[in-house]
Amino acid sequence: MKITSYEPDNSTKKGYRSVFTEIASELKENQWLIYQLFKRDFFATYKQSFIGIFWALIIPLTSLATFVILSRSGLFSVGKISVPYPIYAILGLSFWQLFSTGLVASSNSLVKAGSMITQINFSKKSLIFASAGQSIVSFSIQFVFLMALFLYYQFTPNITILLIPVIILPILLLSLGMGLILSIVNGVIRDVGNVVSLLMTFLMFLTPVLYARPETGILAKITNINPLHYLVSGGRDLVLRGTISEPQGFLISSLFSVVIFVLCLILFHLTETKICERV
Repeated sequence: MKITSYEPDNSTKKGYRSVFTEIASELKENQWLIYQLFKRDFFATYKQSFIGIFWALIIPLTSLATFVILSRSGLFSVGKISVPYPIYAILGLSFWQLFSTGLVASSNSLVKAGSMITQINFSKKSLIFASAGQSIVSFSIQFVFLMALFLYYQFTPNITILLIPVIILPILLLSLGMGLILSIVNGVIRDVGNVVSLLMTFLMFLTPVLYARPETGILAKITNINPLHYLVSGGRDLVLRGTISEPQGFLISSLFSVVIFVLCLILFHLTETKICERV
């Protein structure tokens, strides 16, 4: 009697090389779909908005104003900063929101596309990668505003500002990696999406984004092990000084981002066939 056994298509018995090949093939085949999903999300966000894309500036400007008020009232000190504070703050916020906006968007991407997932057979990774486009658009808008601040304060950034497309890669990879896993968890436990949004606000205050790196106290200890600090400050240092003040921390954090992205991408790929049953 002949017995036929079936195994999941994404079984690791194929070998991880085969898994990477499948992932690369899927992403290549779905380039057009990723772009269309990005356009859909972009127009859905800004099409019927009176302020439109300027919402990308309202949040960082609000955060900036809050810290300025706290600093001038004596409730909080931003520390020693050698450049005009608006430049320092907006530059840090642009890198931070590249991470936070991408993470929140990707975490909610599967839930928002619930009916689409159950009715159409396509690579679910397309939703995650398309959502990352929102953070890139916001980052670009904020960087244009930053150029206006450079002109206003007559501040000349270092020539290494041209390396920004490379320096933001670890931030994008960390955001995508965590977003891949959180999107699955959010499909099972819908509270995750709201928790991530709240956590981003809390985590921003624990990361030296709007203030100088603390040297003492519990916040200094947290900063020492916070990879987001090194990724944000590394990009900011490169623009303002031309060198990264903590290169070892930046390198370790970048490697950490790559590892998280690869591991989460593999895990998402192996569980992708079950997603429509859960969302």
